[in-house]
Amino acid sequence: MKFSYVSHLYCPKCSETYSTEEENHLCTCGSPLLVAYNLDELRGKFTADDLLTRAPDLWRYHELLPVRQNNNVISLGEGMTPLVDLPALGKDMSIPRLLMKDEGVIPTGAFKARGAAVGVSKAKELGVKELAMPTNGNAGAAWSLYAARAQMSSTIIMPVDAPSITRNECALSGANLFLVNGLISDAGKIVAEAVKEKGLYDVSTLKEPYRIEGKKTMGLEIAEQLNWKLPDVILYPTGGGVGLIGIYKALQELKELGWIESDEQMPRLVAVQSEGCAPIVEAWEQGLHESSFWENSETIAFGINVPKAIGDFLVLDALYETNGCAISVDDDSLLQEQQRIAELEGAFVCPEGAASFLAARKLRDKDWIKEDEQVVVLNTGAGIKYPDTVNFEVPTLEPGDSI
Repeated sequence: MKFSYVSHLYCPKCSETYSTEEENHLCTCGSPLLVAYNLDELRGKFTADDLLTRAPDLWRYHELLPVRQNNNVISLGEGMTPLVDLPALGKDMSIPRLLMKDEGVIPTGAFKARGAAVGVSKAKELGVKELAMPTNGNAGAAWSLYAARAQMSSTIIMPVDAPSITRNECALSGANLFLVNGLISDAGKIVAEAVKEKGLYDVSTLKEPYRIEGKKTMGLEIAEQLNWKLPDVILYPTGGGVGLIGIYKALQELKELGWIESDEQMPRLVAVQSEGCAPIVEAWEQGLHESSFWENSETIAFGINVPKAIGDFLVLDALYETNGCAISVDDDSLLQEQQRIAELEGAFVCPEGAASFLAARKLRDKDWIKEDEQVVVLNTGAGIKYPDTVNFEVPTLEPGDSI
């Protein structure tokens, strides 16, 4: 058995192929590249039973990941996050089979650690010495910390409004950290110039092919945790949309391997955005396959404040192929939902996660989600990483006071 059954990179737009043994970013046509595996060769050699004795991290699926040699793996124990039953919230929403995939307990406090673990590991295998990326916060924190673990330099540029904790994570890791008085799209332009001038390895969202592979392990885990039966609906907070693309890719690969019955219906995927930044929703409502740049975007769910995703066509294709949908929510309501989740279930979810729970509530109200359906909501990070989103007046007692 080989450690990885990775085959090659391919372009989903023009079908051009590339090697995984040299640095590649976008296709010459401008499209992101995807990773292909020798699934025919792997089928029959690798079974679900092989997982029973493996460590509870995402590297348990190493045959379906792009790192060829075990000694190139950079890990902090990421993966196999809990799939939590939420009976009280489910009753409140009339979705009794409501589950939360809780990425808040992963290293660096957000699902971005998955993409960083696989992306940095592959970068190490390719001999990369310094990487660069724009970020809304959590991705930069994850990639800078994993780069430090790999003895690799990192250059990170984030908006001044990014959560301060993520800024601290980058700074503590020794990253070359810069703030930009603008949006992630502005940071992206600066990174692109630095990559061109200084020859840095560009790990911007979907400008390297391996972040998706880390994110797809969320889909692999959901399937494994449900004993290889798929839920009816999966809701995902969508900025760049890499996680949603990855989950869809994972479930397709599992079907090709025969781990999921070929006739089993794929979960309806839901892309959740904020009303202040909803380019995917706008495109989906119009039946388009690409989105337009969202002007003056703003939302308290900072991780999904992405005015234009380079992989928008992949997100939209996944929605159309699974009979899913895209939906937006408002900031005030998502903050109320965040508090409701904490009060009912004791879970402090991030604003992006709260947005997805609110979307589930709205879709149930519209009867798009049925009462008997199994629904998985992705909470993509820990609420404690966003302390500024919670504001309460708390009474102060003097010594000796009574309550």
